[in-house]
Amino acid sequence: MVEELKSMVGQNETIFYEGKPEKRCFLFESICNPLLPFAILWAVIDGSILGAAAGGGMIVIMIPFMLLHLMPVWIYLAGVIFSFRKYRNTYYIVTDRAVYTSSGIFTMNLETKSFAELSRVNIHRGIFDQMFNVGDVQITTNQFTKKNTPAIIGINSISNYSEVYQIIKKLQQDIYSDTMYPNDLRPVENHGYRTKYRG
Repeated sequence: MVEELKSMVGQNETIFYEGKPEKRCFLFESICNPLLPFAILWAVIDGSILGAAAGGGMIVIMIPFMLLHLMPVWIYLAGVIFSFRKYRNTYYIVTDRAVYTSSGIFTMNLETKSFAELSRVNIHRGIFDQMFNVGDVQITTNQFTKKNTPAIIGINSISNYSEVYQIIKKLQQDIYSDTMYPNDLRPVENHGYRTKYRG
């Protein structure tokens, strides 16, 4: 998947950043997701019921039922197991023209957003990000989700989040200036309004 993402980068583009999330933080966030307390509680309750059934001699009848009844626990465990595959398929590239991301567990999702499609850039650092000294660069696009909220591209759990944030912010500002204050019909040397963009 990484090679396919790299093949999407144009020959005339300069790569400023490429990398993956910090592995420990990525997997820790997958393990400590909001479903964890619910799965533990569900397992404890079902375990106590199964223990009572074993004491009453109904263990053979109860095991198939309890295995099915433990579905929330299996869903949680499957999510943790598949997080390793998700990590392997996650990769980020930032060039002087666009942001490229790959993700997915069973299907491949390769996404490209040019800087002209981006509206805001923010840094987010959750509890686990701070524990592992990493951060997320969250990029708001000019597109909307099905819930009518702005679509966000995340470059998550990276160690040099501040540097990547500055790169994206600067390129976005330069390209915005180049668009809003047109240069002299795009000559070889760009004379746009206070922009250093040379695309």
